[in-house]
Amino acid sequence: MARTLIFMVYYRQIYMSIFGRLHPSGLFGEECSMKDIRKVLTIAGSDPSGGAGIQADIKTITAHKMYAMNISTALTVQNTTGIRDTFVIPPDFIAEQLDAIYDDIRPDAVKIGMVANDAIVHTIAEKLREKDAKNIVLDPVIASTSGCDLITSDTLFAMVDELLPLVDIVTPNLPEAAAITGVAITDEDSMLKAAKVLTERFPIAVLIKGGHLVESADDLLYADGKARWYKQTRIDNENTHGTGCALSTAIACGLAAGKPLTIAVEDAKAYITGAIRAGLNIGKGRGPLLHMWEYM
Repeated sequence: MARTLIFMVYYRQIYMSIFGRLHPSGLFGEECSMKDIRKVLTIAGSDPSGGAGIQADIKTITAHKMYAMNISTALTVQNTTGIRDTFVIPPDFIAEQLDAIYDDIRPDAVKIGMVANDAIVHTIAEKLREKDAKNIVLDPVIASTSGCDLITSDTLFAMVDELLPLVDIVTPNLPEAAAITGVAITDEDSMLKAAKVLTERFPIAVLIKGGHLVESADDLLYADGKARWYKQTRIDNENTHGTGCALSTAIACGLAAGKPLTIAVEDAKAYITGAIRAGLNIGKGRGPLLHMWEYM
């Protein structure tokens, strides 16, 4: 009996040394009732190196003290240096996964990332309409951080026609915003023009990420006919693999929590800034963020 108690105390000390420092009451804290925990679904590609895609999304959702669910649209062979291959999940299987989730656990928000082809776009759009999904965030992934094209023009057109009418906010970077709108984006004026083109066609909000600008890294949120600029300086850290994935997911978490859109975006940007500043250095290429930086 005494030996059993000793082992129990010993292993509890090990457990607390690893997990106890995350929060005085654990990862989620006393203020988060397990019955009331918000649920966020991510629909995206899988990154075995853990920096982007559903792996980054799950870490981000967990960091926001929410329950993560995921549906893989594609399995990739990649690491921090780039993508080597992709296996696309059959649309029917994706539909079955969506049915299974909504039959049991209704998400409070949905984030959509990489959609590998137009058939998958159609399946996702059809199912989300059928389920009357709420708080949808679209990260229109066209290419990877390393520059590998992930979708065709047909998939892009399908995304615009079928997914944009369903979402609350879309979060393109400059190349993605240019591809979607046809506007050549070189400065803040053209960013604003592209945002207006999108919102004139769809009753949605647009967050255009300005990280590709030469002279600044300012982001633009355009919603309800109003422009809000987020002025920021570049952080001296090349490890930004999966930044767009984490940002869009953090916004989804904010919406799931019932925050107004502008607050959800502001909080998400603050979270991403901290995750980049944490300076995680993993891999031989553009490494990932430290998603759990607030708990380390």
